[in-house]
Amino acid sequence: MAVTILLLIAIVFVAYRIAPRESKEHAHVHGAGQVGLAAAVALFGVDYFTSFYYATGEMMSALHPYGMQQYAYIAVGVIIIANFVFGALYMYSLGVFNEGGGSFTAAMRYLGPSLSLVVAVVLIQDYVFTIVVSTLSGADQLLSLWNAAGLDWILHFGIGATLVAVTWFVTIRGRGESAQLVFTFLAIFILLSVIMFVGLVIAARTGYPAAPQEPVTAVPTLADAMYHMLTASMKGLVALSGLEAMSNGLQFVIEGDAAPVAWGRKHLPWLERLWKFYSGKAGIGRAVQTSFLFYGGLTTLALTIFSLRFNVFDGTNGRSIVGNLAFIGFNFMPGGEVFYWAYQILAVVLLSFASMTAYQDLQSMAWRNVAIGEIPEIVVYRNPKGTFTRPVTAAAIASIVIQLLVQGQTTLAVPYYGVGVFLPIMAMGLAIRKHILMNFQGRKRTLGVFAATFAAALAAFVFVGQIAGKWTEGGWVVLISLTILVLTAHAILISPIGYRTPRTIHRIIREKSRVQGPMGTIVEWQSMRTQEYRYSLLVLASRFWELFGVRRPLRFEPPIPAGDYEEVVTNGHPQTATFEDQYLDGQPKAEPHAGGKPPETSDTETP
Repeated sequence: MAVTILLLIAIVFVAYRIAPRESKEHAHVHGAGQVGLAAAVALFGVDYFTSFYYATGEMMSALHPYGMQQYAYIAVGVIIIANFVFGALYMYSLGVFNEGGGSFTAAMRYLGPSLSLVVAVVLIQDYVFTIVVSTLSGADQLLSLWNAAGLDWILHFGIGATLVAVTWFVTIRGRGESAQLVFTFLAIFILLSVIMFVGLVIAARTGYPAAPQEPVTAVPTLADAMYHMLTASMKGLVALSGLEAMSNGLQFVIEGDAAPVAWGRKHLPWLERLWKFYSGKAGIGRAVQTSFLFYGGLTTLALTIFSLRFNVFDGTNGRSIVGNLAFIGFNFMPGGEVFYWAYQILAVVLLSFASMTAYQDLQSMAWRNVAIGEIPEIVVYRNPKGTFTRPVTAAAIASIVIQLLVQGQTTLAVPYYGVGVFLPIMAMGLAIRKHILMNFQGRKRTLGVFAATFAAALAAFVFVGQIAGKWTEGGWVVLISLTILVLTAHAILISPIGYRTPRTIHRIIREKSRVQGPMGTIVEWQSMRTQEYRYSLLVLASRFWELFGVRRPLRFEPPIPAGDYEEVVTNGHPQTATFEDQYLDGQPKAEPHAGGKPPETSDTETP
């Protein structure tokens, strides 16, 4: 026992020592809140990595009650293919959209503002429900440690709300501190998981007995069996939102080579093509997304193998699949129960920290949505550490309200979680397809179009499959919620809240969000394109009412043209004057205020 405790302390110490830290020099060179490779892995990968604790259990739960668990490898194969295809799509996309913005930017550039707006609101729903589900899952895991999962719902809600508050507090303290904390726990998780799998191999080789067979709930028909296979495959894909989060949050990554790339360029120059692929901030994003190619498939496969070997599933012996396997794997060493309890408590922490990915991506989405006119300007505030605190706070409040509405029951929130992200993935595939059609010829064009089309079609299939797989759990409600969100987003855009002048856009992006260079120019272009779209909607509405004899003239002139993307965006030269700078130079200067420019300004230009 003493040796095990000392080993656990050593693991915690090593994990803490290797965790990234943001120094003052680092913040001065790269900017406050800008993160490197290790921190990006922690913040944008934690949601994906922690799917280890529940994805395989969800998959097997769709098969085991019907005696179909031996076919789980088919579902695993689907999951491996989907992970690889979507991961490769997003790794390629970072070369095209290397200033961040994810599928929102991709859709705006190649598919138009209408679909881009849909992508934006769908992602917001997905990230809010990521916070809800991850923290409630942490609460369920905590209560199950003492077999208290069946207690009154108010306890589930109370623990879940507390975990939301804790992750909110950690997030607003800055990206540096958040990354250090999350990376430490992820490193502990990886080291303990290696020990657990070694123990499972030993247990399998030494003939550890499998759990008794349980009676089959029902013998499915062929149609039912196919439906259960679809459900199992879809439930193993709930955490791919990290792909979009990394692409969208690229703006928070430092512009420079990660340490392994710098070392490789120096010592292994013959691999220069590889180092070029992983260079710069796009390379850091690709390094994070590389894990998406293999991690989910390999861990799901490994857990499936040992689940079938020992005949353990969610609910066996009152534990989850991972809980059962941890009990077996760690008990093959003296004092293994210490590791078992540490691993279970770690699950509570990491499942809660999965919401950190959502918090980071909500920040990168929020200021863009404010600039285009989808969210009121008051939401934009960036503190000295580079964190957009108000979107984080709003998401935390919304998550607690939703937890109250579902009465702390994770199962009621799960149908909304992980579904919407596949619509943006489909949009990314379609955008990359159009990019290839416009920029390549010959064989590259043919192969590229085929790959992008396949990725988009697979994303569409998974989107529909997620809804169908969760239909009996309330998945059909997702169709209603997404429709309401899209209609609401358009209603907000055409309302006075959605009106933006060039001066307003400039203030939001350059002054309040403190975003400069090509990224700021891109979002300025997106904002003006959205204003053009807003004007066209108002014209369409006016013409519609004219059919009924109601004539209401528009209250303002058409917005200035956004122009063509390639002509407007300055190809990485932030010193070049943007079209907004040129426009504002020709406008009357605002009168200075006594005491200097206020830190917060209000939009007084709404018609």
